[in-house]
Amino acid sequence: MLNVPSQSFPAASSQQRVAPAGQSGRNKVALKPGHSLMDWIRVAKSGRDLTGLRGRLIDVTEEELQKHNTRHDCWTCIRGMVYNVSPYMDFHPGGEEELMKAAGIDGTDLFDQVHRWVNYESMLKECLVGRMAVKASTALKAKSVIKDTITHLNGQAPPPSPTFMLPPAFLIPPSPSSLQPSAAPPPPQPKDARPRYDWFQTDVTVNIVVFTKRKLPNSGCTIVDLQDGVLRVEVLLGKMSYMLRQRLAQEVDGSVAVHTACAVGKIQVSMRKAAKGKWEELGEPLEFHDSLFRMKDRAIFYRECMLVSKTEVTHDTWVFRLQLPLGTLMHVPVGKHIYLKALIHDSEVVKPYTPVEETLVPATLDSTQGTAATDIFLMIKVYPDGVLTPHLNNLNIGDHLSVSSPDGPFSLRLLREVTHLYLLAAGTGFTPMARVIRLALQDLGSLRKTKLMFFSRQERDILWHSELDGLAAEDERFQVEYILSEPCDGWTGRKGRVEASMLTDFLLRPEGSKVFVCVCGPSAFTELTVGLVRQHCFSEEEIHAFQG
Repeated sequence: MLNVPSQSFPAASSQQRVAPAGQSGRNKVALKPGHSLMDWIRVAKSGRDLTGLRGRLIDVTEEELQKHNTRHDCWTCIRGMVYNVSPYMDFHPGGEEELMKAAGIDGTDLFDQVHRWVNYESMLKECLVGRMAVKASTALKAKSVIKDTITHLNGQAPPPSPTFMLPPAFLIPPSPSSLQPSAAPPPPQPKDARPRYDWFQTDVTVNIVVFTKRKLPNSGCTIVDLQDGVLRVEVLLGKMSYMLRQRLAQEVDGSVAVHTACAVGKIQVSMRKAAKGKWEELGEPLEFHDSLFRMKDRAIFYRECMLVSKTEVTHDTWVFRLQLPLGTLMHVPVGKHIYLKALIHDSEVVKPYTPVEETLVPATLDSTQGTAATDIFLMIKVYPDGVLTPHLNNLNIGDHLSVSSPDGPFSLRLLREVTHLYLLAAGTGFTPMARVIRLALQDLGSLRKTKLMFFSRQERDILWHSELDGLAAEDERFQVEYILSEPCDGWTGRKGRVEASMLTDFLLRPEGSKVFVCVCGPSAFTELTVGLVRQHCFSEEEIHAFQG
């Protein structure tokens, strides 16, 4: 799965990923001319021998892998498959130094820290050297364990406790296509802490009840997908994800309803039977059914959404409205992002975006009313020389896009009891701020003041300019200030780029207050701004950076 020109998570032109305070993200380098993503696609399809093996695939021992650890002879292993990444060095936006960290070793953990969501098999398929060879000693140990287990099952002495883990697919090596990142369960938790589920039925409905054993957020945490008779229910529980996945025993109508009792942690998923009658069973459990995962380990799931409208915000930025398919219910929590995936030039391109609401100021205080469960709104700046955004801009109403489930570590607990919320945004770094502003003014009873400092190039680049001005006029708790780096002669506001003196009067800490700062923009802006905020004596716990 290919990323956009900056493969930092997300790209330099996007400000979508949320990162804990204090993280500065990956280093990025300026790519040489002719080394963009599209250039790499052309190289990969040129027929050149990118492995040095003339099309052969080999079994690579650990000793052999370690020999290939130089700039011009760099092999690395990802999930059991070995790649020669030397040809990709000059195309990697993270730079040579990042790739060399995995030279001659297993780079799976390093890869997962930044690009867990990227399908490296597609991007590096022409660089595939072969599979890591299983050591003979491991094979002998595995054979011994199998023999001892058979002896034990025959009633003889119990086998000794093994001191190693048998590879899951030791007897049948996995194919390359099966080695993309997948969900792996975390260490088991105490049994009584795990969610559980049950089901019941009437003549016309079938219902699944999940008991999470914890309080749930009011913003919604349940994602339901019903596709071709397979029901997938995912419950987002902070850093964990609980999943149910079954092929239903009989047909149901396409629509699904979800009812949540937040205070007691109970979720009920209801479906109407296609035909009245009694079901003998709910269905056939599928892979990962009734499983609890770490959020960072769970596989990324996509569904096909339809473009239903496109609204101009500025001269180069639009709000794309995507409709979820029948059978899907999904609410993207504030601060989380989703991924868009599209096939461009025969390669999959993926990019993360943070949803916004349809408008900044709601027509009703109920932000979940109306289209929240069926539509997703994305504010996207179209770059003429981009890879994904021109494709999005050329979509027709009725065309489809693959949209992932929500991702990202942001938590509303960060805003608990906050009295003064300070937001610093540059360009489309405003997108995660939009819903934070809306939520703060609607739902934070402790809030006294929300202030936004918004950096743009020109006045025409300011996103939702009139709506922000209108909100500031209507709610005395909200204040916005615009700073332009390339203002016109008639601009009377502040000019320039972010600097320490700008923040002195902005980042106030009134007596008895609880303050919190959110920052989002291009990586250079975010890193500089977070550093300036720290200089004003704000702690790590009081800063959250939406990394770009």
